[in-house]
Amino acid sequence: MTTPQSQISAHLHTTKALPVSPTWLNSFVSSTTAALQRNVPISALTQTALFRILASDFRDSLQTDHPSALLPGDIFDLSVQERRLPGPVPVQVLDIEDIGTSLWSQVEAIERVERGEAIRGREIVRAVNVGGGGGEEGDDEEGAGSGNTAGATASSENKSHGPHRLIVQDAAGTRAVAIELKRVQGISVAKLAIGAKMVIRNATVARGMILLTPDCITLLGGKIESMDQAWKEGRKARLLARITEMQGEDQSSG
Repeated sequence: MTTPQSQISAHLHTTKALPVSPTWLNSFVSSTTAALQRNVPISALTQTALFRILASDFRDSLQTDHPSALLPGDIFDLSVQERRLPGPVPVQVLDIEDIGTSLWSQVEAIERVERGEAIRGREIVRAVNVGGGGGEEGDDEEGAGSGNTAGATASSENKSHGPHRLIVQDAAGTRAVAIELKRVQGISVAKLAIGAKMVIRNATVARGMILLTPDCITLLGGKIESMDQAWKEGRKARLLARITEMQGEDQSSG
């Protein structure tokens, strides 16, 4: 007999490459007993399950008995010049860094948002709605718009140019460094939340680093709210600590 668990599991594994943990799935189905009694379609329950998985910690919601869906345990081994990661391997993002923008520029961008300011063209303007969602990426190009400063929001201020360096983690807790080798739409400090989920397929791992290109990753979205909030609150302090560390290294070497 086909159960809701088996239907949801099969669909998420086939369409999203997510091997859902039976324990997590049983708990989910138990929490939706009322919906099952109302004959809510399995397709709707599957979407709800996917939403919750994208907001969960993969270490809790996914299985770990599929080696092909996990990162190699020795992925950090720098002696391995190059290897292939066939996958698909679902991972979650623990950290993201714009390595194409100076640390000071990133600190200044955060501070402009803190002051309620944003950039449009070459001009710093007061943002009427700093926390709003009205600004698109194109809004801060020179000559854009007709002077509507409400559109210059915190999201445009935090737009990162890349390339980006990520720390990702699989369902077993193995972490790896991933570098954006080619621009990947959707990867930026402003767009990619901490805890966001992605699936890696046929990626090259060079000297312990996963090389990200548009054809080897699928962004699923989501975030882990508590981790994302903590990361945002501590980002400025981390950048300033990096700057202080680099200045100390310069002085010692001089």
